[in-house]
Amino acid sequence: MAEQVNNENVRANQKFDWVTERSLCSLPKVFNTLRSQIEADVKTRNGLRPELSPYEFSMVESGDTFKVTLEAKGVLWAVVFSLHEHAIVVGDDKGETMFEVTLTFNDAGECKLNAREQQWEFWQIRRMALEELMFRSN
Repeated sequence: MAEQVNNENVRANQKFDWVTERSLCSLPKVFNTLRSQIEADVKTRNGLRPELSPYEFSMVESGDTFKVTLEAKGVLWAVVFSLHEHAIVVGDDKGETMFEVTLTFNDAGECKLNAREQQWEFWQIRRMALEELMFRSN
């Protein structure tokens, strides 16, 4: 019986379209996925602001760079995401690099994001980059 289960797993794995999955695990595609997810994060965070809030979050895009900004009482803070040849660089509004994201397509067929010498999911990278900006007053 165990032999039959193993054979079924092997057949299922043989049908795994690793070529398509690997092609999705490229820096430009991951960058665009992050951009879309972060756009949704900004919309969600703005929706959670109290009525008549003196601050607002926005997203500004320019080519291979986008930034999430917090404007409060005339002061602007930002986190900048830039697509480079070998990494996605996440930086602050002073031009300092916070961390770089590289990719790994692992043996389980998963695209993992690497930063600070660990593997992360998309939401964890977004949190690492934006938590301080989005919840600065908390």
